[in-house]
Amino acid sequence: MEKIICGIQQMGIGVPDVQTIWKWYRKMFGIDIRLFEDAAEAPLMTRYTGDEVQSRTATLALSMESGGGFEIWQYTSRPTEKANFAIQLGDLGLYACRIKSRDVKASFEFHKSNGVTLLSELSQTPSGELNYFLEDPNGNIFNIVEGSGWFSDTKHPARTGAVAGVLIGVSDIEASLKLYRDVLDYETVEYDETGAFDCFSGLLAGDQEFRRVLLSHKSERKGPFSKLLGPTKIELVQAIDRKPKKIFADRFWGDWGFIHLCFDIQGMETLKKECETAGFPFTVDSGNTFDMGEAGGRFSYIEDPDGTWIEFVETHKVPVMKNIGWYINLKKRDPKKRLPNWMLKAMSFNRVK
Repeated sequence: MEKIICGIQQMGIGVPDVQTIWKWYRKMFGIDIRLFEDAAEAPLMTRYTGDEVQSRTATLALSMESGGGFEIWQYTSRPTEKANFAIQLGDLGLYACRIKSRDVKASFEFHKSNGVTLLSELSQTPSGELNYFLEDPNGNIFNIVEGSGWFSDTKHPARTGAVAGVLIGVSDIEASLKLYRDVLDYETVEYDETGAFDCFSGLLAGDQEFRRVLLSHKSERKGPFSKLLGPTKIELVQAIDRKPKKIFADRFWGDWGFIHLCFDIQGMETLKKECETAGFPFTVDSGNTFDMGEAGGRFSYIEDPDGTWIEFVETHKVPVMKNIGWYINLKKRDPKKRLPNWMLKAMSFNRVK
């Protein structure tokens, strides 16, 4: 089977309290569809959890507007540790999650009126897109950006959808392009600019000089959930004025912050070979179907040149309407074909108010 990058499935977010922060995400972003909730041990991740099996609870939440979801992840076997330094723009790893908006000005006013910590005013990117930055109650940074490729209109007052990409701190953009452009198929460079940028000025170290490269994909993504996940962009940011720190230095996968960027894919074996050839071998691989409680699939991890965790999930089973036991078996479907809209919309019955 050929490799198919269907879209960003979710951003993993390590938190101290899943239910408290998810309530905030529901109100501020409208990410309110619970695809699964699972409490279990994570035996396959010991490489990144101190060589010990850790326990956790995780909730995968989506928006019917479109965009990737949040995998909200909390340790239950140990405290969730924060970085012991102030994370600055350009530090290495997943720095900010891009959230798509139907109307960036309206989203800004909604967040302002609801007391959200805003880290910038409305401003334009080098390509002219309106955007702003905000901070959640746990200190995670989100970049609200102009959205496209909408699935449905939920009329949420924030006018936002879900994950539309990510801003990643890297040490060498040319090295990072070998993964994000050449393997993950973000082949279009929307801009490549070096300097100080007004839209970064409210961020820690944001007044310094950076090289920033925004990547997107020309073609619509294929695959079962591609219509719901929608188009995404990845921005690579390299600090020029200082030596950056690694955001997850001396911490475990699953600790406080953005822990991984997860892609929904088809053709895991083909992707595995391509990653190995490009110099990004799988560091974790579940092999056959891994039971995730209410869902199932094969998952794997690689590291980008700076050690940032990238997850791939080939979904095999997913709940549509859990209360009547309706699940989709994707192994029996054409991997390139999108699920019909009515089937995707049925997931709205899993909404949590």
